[in-house]
Amino acid sequence: MQYFPYLAQGARVGLRPYRPADGPEFTARARESRGLHRPWLFPPATLEEYEPWAARLAAGEDRAGFLVCERGTGAVAGFVNVNNIVRGAFRCGALGYGAFAHAAGRGLMREALELVLGHAFAAGGLALHRLEANVQPGNTASIALVRGLGFRLEGLSPEFLHVDGAWRDHERWAVTAEMPRTGAPHRTG
Repeated sequence: MQYFPYLAQGARVGLRPYRPADGPEFTARARESRGLHRPWLFPPATLEEYEPWAARLAAGEDRAGFLVCERGTGAVAGFVNVNNIVRGAFRCGALGYGAFAHAAGRGLMREALELVLGHAFAAGGLALHRLEANVQPGNTASIALVRGLGFRLEGLSPEFLHVDGAWRDHERWAVTAEMPRTGAPHRTG
């Protein structure tokens, strides 16, 4: 397996951009993880879906995508995307994330999100001021994850996002660069 440099790394995971060559592993993991992801999340499960999805996340100023890889093996454990990035006075983005089934419950996504927060708020990273996570109320694992990372609950948005064929309510969670957060120090490179 060929390794690529990480944008940021912690004790157990590293973050790197999506690559076209990641398609077979990513889509296989997505198919294996359907039971974990549904009804909350629908990552691309075929190469035909993955290629344009990954290309959009790799290009443009309004989004950034990160593969979460296990250090040592390089195996893809999940993904974190910062979508809808708005610059100027707002400097905000919306998080989307998911662990794959083989990595779920091991604390890898918590470490990955800590790294993304460090990168997102750093002047040499995305230089954002605020990150939001919109989570369906029944997704208790995701709510526990953002709560544990220091996000604050800001409210409920009825019929906020179209997911799985219907408009779904979402809790709005947010964190700003100035808010205290839990977790390990962020390391790059």
